[in-house]
Amino acid sequence: MSTAVVLLTRDLRVHDNPALAVACTEADRVIPLYVLDPGLAGLSPNRSRFLHQCLADLREQFRARGGDLVVRTGDPVAETIRIAREHDAGAIHLAADVSGYARRREQRLGAECERHRTALRLHPGLTVVPPGDLRPGGGGEAYRVFSPYFRAWSAARWRAPAPAPERIMLPGGVETGTMPATPDGESPHAAEGGETLARRRLSDWLGTIEGYADAHDDMPGDATSRLSPYLRWGCLSPLAVAEAGRAREADAFVRQLCWRDFYYQVARIFPKLSSEPIRPTGDRDWRYDEDALRHWQDGLTGVPIVDAGMRQMRAEGWMHNRARLITAAFLTKHLGVDWRPGVAWFFRWLLDGDVPNNSGNWQWTAGTGNDTRPYRRFNPIRQALRFDPEGVYVRRYVPELKGIDGPAVHQPWRLPEPVRRNLDYPGPLESHRDEAVWLRP
Repeated sequence: MSTAVVLLTRDLRVHDNPALAVACTEADRVIPLYVLDPGLAGLSPNRSRFLHQCLADLREQFRARGGDLVVRTGDPVAETIRIAREHDAGAIHLAADVSGYARRREQRLGAECERHRTALRLHPGLTVVPPGDLRPGGGGEAYRVFSPYFRAWSAARWRAPAPAPERIMLPGGVETGTMPATPDGESPHAAEGGETLARRRLSDWLGTIEGYADAHDDMPGDATSRLSPYLRWGCLSPLAVAEAGRAREADAFVRQLCWRDFYYQVARIFPKLSSEPIRPTGDRDWRYDEDALRHWQDGLTGVPIVDAGMRQMRAEGWMHNRARLITAAFLTKHLGVDWRPGVAWFFRWLLDGDVPNNSGNWQWTAGTGNDTRPYRRFNPIRQALRFDPEGVYVRRYVPELKGIDGPAVHQPWRLPEPVRRNLDYPGPLESHRDEAVWLRP
């Protein structure tokens, strides 16, 4: 009987999981494996908790199909090869990824598979359209501008969804491993992980998706899907979500999924997206003021809409997409602080933090990335009055201001000296004809 290993990474689902589906079709016995890498532990307590919740849910789904999730701790390559050799697996299946870490893991695994004469099979599934499939004319490796990419993406033929396996059979004698205790996160109101909850949220969301185009920037209404953490961990198939949006003619929502794909294809050729500017000429002489940075991180800048966004992120491990734009622009364009500490701070707290979207959007906002107008500026007060006109969102997250009624709550209330001395404020009026969303479905 043939055996295959499926190394799960950011595809923590049974529905439309091409790596899992192909392995179950081609092999008699399948070992679904997740390896907890100690090198990644502790980077984000919020994401660690979410991940463990995803794994617990996935184990239950595999058990319902007669199998189980095999869990190991250690180097992913070494542990995967060890499992494959112990059970004479002829193939290892893996979803292709684009981050520098993922590419290095893939290359190392490929070398070890070749040494042990085991096939390494790479599969799509982390995006709607695989990152390398669409290339601009003239021999470019990736699209640098969104609009032409969107046209190509919209015209591309999408793959057929992979069926969920009905049965999964493990080889005899496999030690499944003990699931580690779920770690504590830092955000008390963070969403819970897992495909079961993700599919339920998607189903509920599709009932209200028709209003997305008009309401997704309404900050107090919170009319976004909040599916981004589930997409980041692969609890949901982005293809399935995009197809559901297309079926309901929710073009504005589907466009956001294209933005997600756009940054994956950018990250594929810019592995240092989190540390080096895409547009070197867009970089500048950044200020390095630890006090100003700390006030921004703590939501104590004195600019209410900025502070509300930063506190929402701490409380929920998530931030409204408009607030992400406002807070990132405030740090980089108003305080003049380098975008890289902002990237790191968002990575610590966000359940959906990943290299392509978090770093790509930070670079877009800072003017070092794929924005065709890198010097644009956004006035946070005008943004607040437009997208939170009565101050409901601000009062929700900044309790000190609950006694102030209406739009008056948006006026700066106490500017600390580290912020005031660095604040190039107020900036010129922003253009409202932009793609100014953090691109989170």
